[in-house]
Amino acid sequence: MTTQTARGRRRATGPAPEPRPVVEHAAERPRDAHRDERRRRRAPFRQATEFAAASGVGQKAGIALAATGLVLTVTVPVTSPVLASTAGSGAVSAAVQPDVTAAAAAKVDFSRTAVATKGDPDGKLKQLLSAQSVGSITRAASAGTLGAPLDQMVTASPFGYRVNPITGGSGEFHRGQDYAAKCGTGVHAAASGTVTFNGWHPYGGGNRVVIDHGNGLETTYNHLSSSSVKVGQKVTRGDIIAMSGTTGASTGCHLHFEVMVNGDVVDPLGWL
Repeated sequence: MTTQTARGRRRATGPAPEPRPVVEHAAERPRDAHRDERRRRRAPFRQATEFAAASGVGQKAGIALAATGLVLTVTVPVTSPVLASTAGSGAVSAAVQPDVTAAAAAKVDFSRTAVATKGDPDGKLKQLLSAQSVGSITRAASAGTLGAPLDQMVTASPFGYRVNPITGGSGEFHRGQDYAAKCGTGVHAAASGTVTFNGWHPYGGGNRVVIDHGNGLETTYNHLSSSSVKVGQKVTRGDIIAMSGTTGASTGCHLHFEVMVNGDVVDPLGWL
C-alpha cells in the first residue's frame, strides 16, 4: 500500500520487499576466440604511440604513423633511452656504437707541418727553398720572399744592360739594382741568413757584405761606407748590417743590391 505526499510523491507504507536471491553461475562464460588476435594486432600500434609520446612527437602523430603502417622499426640514438627491446615488427632499438680503446702506453702525435703565410716571410722563403731546387723556382713563386734592403726604395739604375756611368761605354751588364740613398743610410738584411763575406770587393763593389740564405740563395750589399757584422754571424731579416756609401766604382751615394742563385746573379725585382 502507498500514500501520496503533499508534493505528489508516493511513499511506500507496506513492508519492504524481500531481496532478490543471488544466483551463482557455476558454468564459466565462453571466452572470445578472437581476443588474443586483436591484442597482437594492437601491439605495434601501442608501441608506436608510446614512442611518439616519449620522444616529443606527440600521441596523435604516433597514432597517425602507426595507422598508416609507416612506423615499423624505430632506431633511437645511443644518447636516448631504449624504450623497448621486443624483437619483431614494431620493435624500438638503439644503435650500438663501437667502443674506442687504446693501449695505456699509446702516444698521440699532435705535431703538424709548418704553415707559412704572408705574415711569415722567412717561413715562406724557407719552405720555398726546401721544396725544390733554387734554380727552378719561378718568378711568380719567388716574388715577395725577400725584404727591402732600404726603408725607401728609389731605383737609380735597373738590372741588365746599360751605359756605364763612369766610362760612358754601352753594353755593360749591370749585375744588380741601384737604389738612391744618402751616405750613412741604414742597410737591412733582406732575409735571415749567415754572413759569408765582409770586406773590400776588388771588382768595383767597394765595401761589400754577402749573406747566405741557404739552398744556393745569396744577397750582396755594395758601396757601403761601413758595416756592423762579421763573417759567420747569424742575422735576421730586417737587421741593420751596414750603412750606405759610395766606395768602389761609384758616382754617388747609393746601394748596389744583388741576388745570386747558385752563384749566378738574377734580377732582384723577382724576389722583392
